Amino acid sequence: MNYIILIIGFAFLIKGADIFVDGAAAVAKKLGIPTVIVGLTIVSLGTSAPELAISLISSVQGNNGITIGNVLGSNIFNTLMVLGVTSIIMPIVVKKATVLKDYIITLLVALALLVFTFGQVIVGYEPIIGRLIGSILIIGCISYTIYLINITKNTNNNNLDNQEEQETVNNINIGKCIIKILVGVSGVIIGGKLVVDSATNIAYSFGMSEKLVGLTIVAVGTSLPELVTSMVAAIKGENDIAIGNVLGSNIFNILLILGVSALINPIPVAMTLSFDMIFLIIVTLILGGFMFLGKGKELKLSKVEGVCLATLYIGYVIYIVMRN
Repeated sequence: MNYIILIIGFAFLIKGADIFVDGAAAVAKKLGIPTVIVGLTIVSLGTSAPELAISLISSVQGNNGITIGNVLGSNIFNTLMVLGVTSIIMPIVVKKATVLKDYIITLLVALALLVFTFGQVIVGYEPIIGRLIGSILIIGCISYTIYLINITKNTNNNNLDNQEEQETVNNINIGKCIIKILVGVSGVIIGGKLVVDSATNIAYSFGMSEKLVGLTIVAVGTSLPELVTSMVAAIKGENDIAIGNVLGSNIFNILLILGVSALINPIPVAMTLSFDMIFLIIVTLILGGFMFLGKGKELKLSKVEGVCLATLYIGYVIYIVMRN
């Protein structure tokens, strides 16, 4: 039965993501909002909903291994597999200037999490994400959201030069687009929940530990909306949404999800997870090298680079399965 539910969950995810990307892209064009901003806000928050739900439930129930493992595992999966598989299917090409600041914020947030958590070990304390750190993360989330809103305001008045494109935009019905977004979000959330529940039951039946389930099955399951949404966005030519979705999700996963979860119930962190935090920082740096070291004003994630990212993830999974 779990295998049937898993297939149904995938179906909800794929169709929901398709509808969601169409609605979000149309709203962006109608309001004059850059699609990368939509990817960083509406899309990333929508696709992070499964992570938020699972982490909050786990925090309330005291399953801290799943909470922290879910966030770290999801961010690693997003960086390596979501962008990797997406660029293998359709190389991602975006202007460097549109994502540089958000990439830097993604890297700084990952570094801050490592320092906040394991910096406590230096002064003789056990690593824990307590309510103080949770509050700092929430403040960071609010600040980042305000920053995105300001960018939207500054670019909202841009006019389209192409008359034919302007006429197309004028024909967009905002009401229908909002319904599409809501239906799409519902689809990816329901699909994500079905996939996570069924996959977790299958994993437990094979005797996997809570921490390993959080880092792998739950992390992958809750990141499926990001994967499907980014793939669909890239295929539809909405590369800004594809890259913005991943960067935004990684930022909100740490700031919002860990922040709120820590406020509900402080999260003790196993020393072994220091490797996973450091690995997240390293793969983020590798991603930055792929995106920004080339010449020109545009960044491009090629199929070869996508294969490299996906291979890194496979190696990571093999390592943590052996470690646990």
